[in-house]
Amino acid sequence: MHTPRHTLTNFESALKALRSDVLTMAHLARRELEEAAKGLFERDEEACQTVIADDEEVDLFEIQIDRKGVDIIMRYQPVATDLRHVIASMKISINVERVADQAVNIARRARKLNRHPALPEIDSLKPMVAFTLEMFDDAFKAFEEGDLDIARKLKSRDKELDRMNDTLADQFVQHMQRDPKQLPGYLHLLLVARALERIGDQCTNIAEDAVYAFTAEDIRHQVQKIPHEPKE
Repeated sequence: MHTPRHTLTNFESALKALRSDVLTMAHLARRELEEAAKGLFERDEEACQTVIADDEEVDLFEIQIDRKGVDIIMRYQPVATDLRHVIASMKISINVERVADQAVNIARRARKLNRHPALPEIDSLKPMVAFTLEMFDDAFKAFEEGDLDIARKLKSRDKELDRMNDTLADQFVQHMQRDPKQLPGYLHLLLVARALERIGDQCTNIAEDAVYAFTAEDIRHQVQKIPHEPKE
């Protein structure tokens, strides 16, 4: 059956608008994460407050994207690649909202840390923050540009982020044991590292949805096959 050109054009515009909303939402979430890091490392109370205040805008984008996605499916009944891009956009918005939530968690921890003398160990979180931001950028490069090579590599990079979190957690626990008076501060640092690790999980989810959108391949639970040992 022939699809009227004006209907096709309207669908393409609606899909483009949906993807644009996801990218705008991602920009807001990334900005929140940057501001949370600024609040943490520069002891900037205003930056922390900005993150907390701006989180509502990200939440509203998630609601808007969900509604637009449902409307596109009901109105145009897309199939194959088009349908996958709509579904992926809706799923990715959920993960972006969770990234923003973790940025808020970091900002709140930073506010509590800023009420006390600075712990020098806070700088040990800087490489983890930079690594997390790189993962976030690459996840959205995969979504926006269809760079599936980057998308497929994010899972292994997430494991590296997990290792960074484990290393820092061990260090902070050791500091707690040596200096119990600073236990609350080190606990906040430990929870900041955990929040960054969870953002890595969301970045991986975004990359997996990008692969699904462009190829229909589900790579969420792929496991590496272990070759059988040769019989003697």
